[in-house]
Amino acid sequence: MTHSNQTDTIRHDAPVELAPGSPVGLVAGWGRFPITVAEKLQASGHRVVCVAITGHAGEEIEAVCDRVLWSGVGRFGKHLRFFKREQVHHVTMAGKLFKSDLLYGGSLLLRHLPDLTCVRTFGPLLIGRNKDARDDRLLTAVIDTYQNNQIEICSATSLAPELLVKPGQLTRRTLSPGTTRDAHFGWQIAKTMGGLDIGQAVAIKDGTVIAVEAIEGTDACIARAGQLCKRGGWTLVKVSKPNQDMRFDVPTIGTQTVQNVADAGGVAIAIEADRTILLDHDDTIRLADRLGVAIVSISADQVANANDATRFANAS
Repeated sequence: MTHSNQTDTIRHDAPVELAPGSPVGLVAGWGRFPITVAEKLQASGHRVVCVAITGHAGEEIEAVCDRVLWSGVGRFGKHLRFFKREQVHHVTMAGKLFKSDLLYGGSLLLRHLPDLTCVRTFGPLLIGRNKDARDDRLLTAVIDTYQNNQIEICSATSLAPELLVKPGQLTRRTLSPGTTRDAHFGWQIAKTMGGLDIGQAVAIKDGTVIAVEAIEGTDACIARAGQLCKRGGWTLVKVSKPNQDMRFDVPTIGTQTVQNVADAGGVAIAIEADRTILLDHDDTIRLADRLGVAIVSISADQVANANDATRFANAS
């Protein structure tokens, strides 16, 4: 019997029809992802108009975009006016925003000086007795505000679908039977966490959950796994959420993830096929091979079939 998670994923990554040479907006956070997206867009002949989030985006974003506005995350109205002046009708978001620092690093008003548009967008979620700062609620509020201003937020993977990794063994090193069991078990844990909007990654060894990702992000989860499992040999599992909106918060790995896992004593990374972005593909695989970290991309059907086989064996 096979299973599929196609119906529980809100993909929003169908190809977007853009006029040749039309400008595309990019909201850039931390990491390599926004650089890669900008490069892909320029290679397709589009002007890249970027809002680079101060304190998150790297200066190298300047070299791969046609227009760049550096701005604090709270200047939401300024972002919209900039995109409108540049005649942008489609915007994609790429790169991490450090939520723990943004929301809990001190006074929101004093640190971010939010403008009126920002207050109207996030005020009902962040102020008062009915606060709700879950990622999905915050990002849905962003999408609604953009749509109200006749700007569509689209998935980066709809603009560069080749970023999504296909199923298969990606490295020379393969998963041992024990590591494979950990990957399948960790998948179920990570999916449950994602459904609760907690995080999308888990570190696991011998069927024991060592560390889970929450507000601090995957890199901190990896570091904690290394601190708690000094013998090493653990596996990182990173998957999409059930009902994943592919316009934001798509699971992503790259060279930094591989290096961090190796430094912390991990031996394998299991990611979800067709739902995970693999940055700098060739460089990432070469680094993993050099460091002896196995990377495998597995589908929901593979996990379900393995679980079915285990239940059948246990019942026999």
